[in-house]
Order: sequence, then C-alpha cells, then structure tokens
Amino acid sequence: MGQEISRSTFTRQDFRRFRARLRQETATLGAWFRTGRFAPRGGVAGFEIEAWLVDRQGQPAPLNRVFLERLADPLVVPELSVFNIELNTPPLPLRDDGLRRMHANLESLWRRCQRVAAELDAAVVLIGILPTLRIQDLSPDHMSDQQRYRAINDQILARRRGQPMTLAIHGVETLCLTHPDVMLEAATTSFQTHLQVTPHDAAAFFNAALALSAPMVAVAANSPLLFGKALWQETRIPLFEQGVALAGGARANDPSHRRVTFGGGYVQDSLLELFAENQAHYPSLLPVDLSAEPEGRLPHLRLHNGTIWRWNRPLLGFETDGTPHLRIEHRVMPAGPSIPDTIANAALYYGLIHELARATPPMAATLEFAHCRANFYAAARDGLQAKVMWLNGQRLPLRRLLLEELLPLARRGLRTLDVHAADVADYLDLIAARVESGRTGADWQQRFLARHGQDLATLTLAYMEQQQRGQPVHEWAC
Repeated sequence: MGQEISRSTFTRQDFRRFRARLRQETATLGAWFRTGRFAPRGGVAGFEIEAWLVDRQGQPAPLNRVFLERLADPLVVPELSVFNIELNTPPLPLRDDGLRRMHANLESLWRRCQRVAAELDAAVVLIGILPTLRIQDLSPDHMSDQQRYRAINDQILARRRGQPMTLAIHGVETLCLTHPDVMLEAATTSFQTHLQVTPHDAAAFFNAALALSAPMVAVAANSPLLFGKALWQETRIPLFEQGVALAGGARANDPSHRRVTFGGGYVQDSLLELFAENQAHYPSLLPVDLSAEPEGRLPHLRLHNGTIWRWNRPLLGFETDGTPHLRIEHRVMPAGPSIPDTIANAALYYGLIHELARATPPMAATLEFAHCRANFYAAARDGLQAKVMWLNGQRLPLRRLLLEELLPLARRGLRTLDVHAADVADYLDLIAARVESGRTGADWQQRFLARHGQDLATLTLAYMEQQQRGQPVHEWAC
C-alpha cells in the first residue's frame, strides 16, 4: 500500500519545505554510504502480494474495508481500490527451510483471508488482471479511503493539468482509451519480492535484478486480458506505466524518468545514485511534514521513494536496533496463479540473482542496458515465446535460455545459500515443467477462452476453482 499520510491537500510552502528536507536527507544518506553505516547482513528475503476480492459470480467486490475490519491482521492492508488487498509475510533468511517457511506463511495467511471473505459471500483471487473487470469499476467511488491515494490522484491530475490518462496497448488486439484519473492502476496486482543486500554487493545485485526482469516477467506471466481484449502476455506492464503517466517537460516524458520506469541505465557504484536521481528529477507528490518522526530514519526520502514505481526499486529500511539496511524490491511479476507457483517464482529469482550478482566479468559489462530494457518489454509482450539478447551476445529464445542456462544457475545459487536440497528440487522442477510445457497463467487463460468461448465470468470462476486446489498452473485442467 505504501505509507499512509495525515492529509491530502498541500500549499506551495509545503512543497518548498519538503524539497529542502528531501535534499537534506539525501545528503545524509550519501554520508551513510561514505562512512559504511549500513548493516553488513544480506540474504534476508520477503515479499508482498496483491489480491482481488470478488463475489460469487467472479465480479470485483468492493469490500476491502469490512473485510479488513473482520480479518484484523496488520499483515493484510488495503490497496488502491476497494476490491484489492495486499498480503505481507515476515522476512526470513534465505537458507535451510526458508522457502518452505515462506510457503507455509503465505498459505496460512491466504486460507485465513479466504475464510473471512467467505463470511462476506466473497473470495480472494490471486491474478494479475481480473478478466471480469470493467472500465466502469475503475471510478473514484471505488478508491480506498486512504489519504495517500486521494493525494496521489489529485497531485498527478494537477501536474497533468486535468488531462486524462491515455492508454494505448498494441498486442494480439489493440486497446485505446482515455481515463480521467489514476484508477487504471487498480487493475494491476503484483507479486513483489524483497531482498536485503550488503552495501558492498548492492549495485551488482540491483543490476542483476534488471537483467532478470525479462525472464521473470515471462515465466510468471498472468495478465493477458484487459477489458475483454487479448493484449500482452503480461499486460500489467504497459497498463501500469501508462496508468500513472505524468505529462510535462522533457524529463517527464523521457521513459527513464517516468513515475513507472525501467530506468535509464545500470547502477555504476552504489544505490545512492538512484536516491539522488529521485531527489533531482522527480517532483514530490506527497509533501507531508514528517519532522515529528525520528530524523535518523530519513522519513521524507523514504516517502518520496515510495511514489516512484521503478520496476526494480531500492529500499531503505532499518534493523531492530536502528541500523539502516538496503533492500531491492523486484516488482515485475504479477500475482498468481497459485501459491506453489508464487513460491517457485521467488525461488527462481532468489537463486538467479545470487549467481548473476557475482558473475565475472560483471553482468553489466556483458549485457548492454539497451538490450536489457528491450528484453524486458519483449518478454512482457510475448512471454515465453520471446527472443532476447543475453550475456554471450546471442539472440536466443527465452525458453531455451531458461531451460539450458538460467535454471541450472538458479539451482547452484540456492545450493550456495544452503537452501534445503529437497526444496530446491521441488520449486525449480515446478518452474522447469512450466517452461517446458509453456503453460503459464497467461497461457492457461488464453487456452481456456479458445476452448470454451469468450465468457469472462466463466473463465474467472474456472480460474478460481483451479487456484483453490493448490496445484501449480502447468497441471491445471483446461
């Protein structure tokens, strides 16, 4: 959800004061990098996953307020729309049975959510874009009652001078429309992994996360439909980028400086470069006075960073004793299709990033950033059928890359982390079966419609039934 704020209207003085504090806190962060203030511990992982509330007909159910009141769990919070929620699990060390514990924690939380939803004659669904979602569902009346969301919407519209969002996605079909507010973002639900890294390794890990964005978005693809149109395998990507777009000056229209962005290049030395870019190039959207919070927690810098939705985002956090630490948030994957699939996706990512971050020569020296970025959008559009440029300078099918190179690397990475061998085999064998069959969540949805017709409610209900069974998507009946 992001940090809640106390109000949603601001003055020019608020913006001036916030900019000054942001400059000060960015300078403080720079001093922390120079003096080695960060916690030296890495290898701690966690995630958050967004979900839909739907009624018995598979339609969006605007129930998150009453649902959250009944559930009363701080690990489950509201999202932008009243038919979305976000599930969080505690961070765990990536070793021994860490993956299995993540699985158990998510499964337990999801089952509790399902029980509470059932009391409201509803259900919880993990899917990137809900097939039954209609454009009229994305109205301001369906925005969650949080000041943060109202303020972001108001500020983006103010900076756009009232101009509507323009959506133009060209895929299997073409969808072009305008929308008056940021509620288009509510159509996208994600699975976002977090990984704590040491300051020494942080730049290499971030660059590896960029390179891995293409294979991860393809293997996890689960958003092929929007408003009844077949578009990209992971339509969430262009939808999110265009749904909160800011118009204005040259930098604002530069893809590398949009609010939702893949970025403009690799990190050269440290993650400080990204926070400095945040301060220099991105106007504040939430100029809240947080001076009452502990100054040593850099509250204005962290709030500002939360309004820039990089597909790979640096995060600043704190240990229980107040020592700052660094995390990388990998945001490219959609929610779903099943909990085993979700943990398998996380296992693939964690194993791969630990190998690629330590590659010699450095990965950033062997894959041009332009190719890295182009790979990402090709993979989002074409899924496992995409062709990509890789470290050897060859253009090759993504499925082949995954099966022949990336899966063995991921196995090695997880073994190096001392993850239990049985868990490594279980989760990565699941990925291998998905890639070999080509049966991602997106593929299953498309095959279902081809076989049963274009009834989106029937598709959604069948998807929910399969998800409830807890089997990975490559085993789903169609």
